[in-house]
Amino acid sequence: MGIRIIDERAFEKVKQLVKDVREKSRQLIPVSSKSEWLDNQQVCMLLDISPRTLQSHRDRGILAYSQTGHKCYYKKSDVEKLMQKSRVDAKPIKK
Repeated sequence: MGIRIIDERAFEKVKQLVKDVREKSRQLIPVSSKSEWLDNQQVCMLLDISPRTLQSHRDRGILAYSQTGHKCYYKKSDVEKLMQKSRVDAKPIKK
């Protein structure tokens, strides 16, 4: 593999092309896909529960998860579904 030398104008064109490709990819890939998975700490904070309660939810099948090594991850949509299932609707106000 040898060293190639290009002139400054060609280099600037390549830089601009890379910038354009990066911008297009950001537009095509939704931002939400980057934050779709939550770790234990984030879920505990969202649900206001202890790590032990979260472990219990996993053991009882209340909350689905994926495990990589020793780290567990949860889909944000699954956590939101659990919150929705636990929701208590307000009673209508009587006048």
